[in-house]
Order: sequence, then C-alpha cells, then structure tokens
Amino acid sequence: MHREHIRATSCWRNNAPRFDCVFIKHEVAHESSFHPPFDIARVFMFFSFIFEGKRYECALVHWFEWTSEQPDEDTGMWIVSHSIGKDALSIVPVQRIIRAAHLIPLFGRDKVDAHISNVNSLDEYHFFYVNKYADHHAFEMLHS
Repeated sequence: MHREHIRATSCWRNNAPRFDCVFIKHEVAHESSFHPPFDIARVFMFFSFIFEGKRYECALVHWFEWTSEQPDEDTGMWIVSHSIGKDALSIVPVQRIIRAAHLIPLFGRDKVDAHISNVNSLDEYHFFYVNKYADHHAFEMLHS
C-alpha cells in the first residue's frame, strides 16, 4: 500500500501556508467522457465530526475546472483553472481523495514577478498544467 502526506495548514514549518492539490474521484459519473474520471481540487482543511455515533472524515476543497476536452497539444498535459461561483468550495469525504496532484502554473510569455514563489503561485496564476510527468502513477492516471 502506498501512503503520502497531503497537507492543509496555515503555517507550514513555522513559515507560510501550504494547501496541497489532489485528485478526487467523481461522486457520480459525468456525462462527458472526454475528461479523466476524477477532478482536481486544493485542500484547505481536514476535519471530522460525529453524527449519530458515526465518525465522518472530510476535507474542505476548492475545485479546479478542466479548460478543454483534451490535453494540451504541445505538452500532452491537461489544463485546469480555478473554479469560481457558489460551487467553487465543497466538503468531500476523504475516501474520495485518490492522491496528491502537482500543478504547474501556465506562465505565459511575461516575466515571472519576483514576489511569486511556491507559496503563492496557486493564488497568483489562473491556469495550470496538471503534471502527468511528476511520477509513474500520475502518468498512468493522466495518460489513458
């Protein structure tokens, strides 16, 4: 079994916040078969609660949306953007989280501002490549 740490903390190593991105299984099958069978989200909080004697482990996530029905022609990677509107945030059961996802900002042609770092790039940019080259498992998930 594989285990990995997915972090959602306002103070990582006594420094800046860290809110990791993840692959999340669809709750129900999507009508479109063009996209992968999962979504991308950024985890802002893990929490649990007990209701009628049963413990529920959950995550508060901010969704990303697929920008196209196929991967980028030049890179072979899918592109996502921040979801906006009333459904941009959700609470999901942690059992739906598949694994961590690595997003690469779509930098464009402009020079990258000096204030942008790994800490704030997910907030500063609007479009991201879903990195299928991060590791073998990510490649297998995104390549099919």
